[in-house]
Amino acid sequence: MRQIPLELGPVSMPGLDDFIAEESALQAFDWLQAWPSVSQANVPAAYFWGPPGSGKTHLLRAMVPRALEAGHHVMWVSAQGCQMWDAELPEAPTLALIDDCERLDAHLQHLAFNLFIESASVSQVSGPLSIMAAGAVPPVDLPVRDDLRTRLGWGLIFALSTLSEVGVRKALHDEASRRGIGLDEGVVSYLLVRYSRDLGFLMGLLDRLDRFALAEHRTVTVPLLKQMLVLETA
Repeated sequence: MRQIPLELGPVSMPGLDDFIAEESALQAFDWLQAWPSVSQANVPAAYFWGPPGSGKTHLLRAMVPRALEAGHHVMWVSAQGCQMWDAELPEAPTLALIDDCERLDAHLQHLAFNLFIESASVSQVSGPLSIMAAGAVPPVDLPVRDDLRTRLGWGLIFALSTLSEVGVRKALHDEASRRGIGLDEGVVSYLLVRYSRDLGFLMGLLDRLDRFALAEHRTVTVPLLKQMLVLETA
């Protein structure tokens, strides 16, 4: 197994409380809020799918600190590689989180399939293994090996949608508040007029804008944002 540092440390993970659960995500959100529960013990897997910006990666990442607090080992698998966090007890349960399923190469697909095999087996030395996964399309449409595609479709499946404009505005303001940025509606409106509601992209843009404002010793304004974008494309 390739274990590559992915800068996904628990301290920096988003929490479920940071997730803006609009109507399309309420069922998934409520299920994750109840995790871990006895009623979920026999669920083979949970699969979250939706377009970029729908929050599926946020939900998976939020489960890292939640699982660690519950005493679980945690494994993160994505197209970039793998990362693991150990629980205090070797025999503790494990939560495996598999992101960007449509982008997994042959090696990582093999690893993911083996996780499903392990989750179905009974071990005398390690605790049970549960799996949560996410992708851009439903399991049936994933471009992965047939046996993995089948197993990803065995459990619970949650479809997510992108946030409404109101939800995106709230998410940007919440993140700006967390960073201590004074973000007025003019900046948010400028972003939403010129870019899609892909929250991952917008959050990355806000991060760059935050660092640029600090470097320039200026407040965040539309002119500053325009200046940064010009410099990035120069």
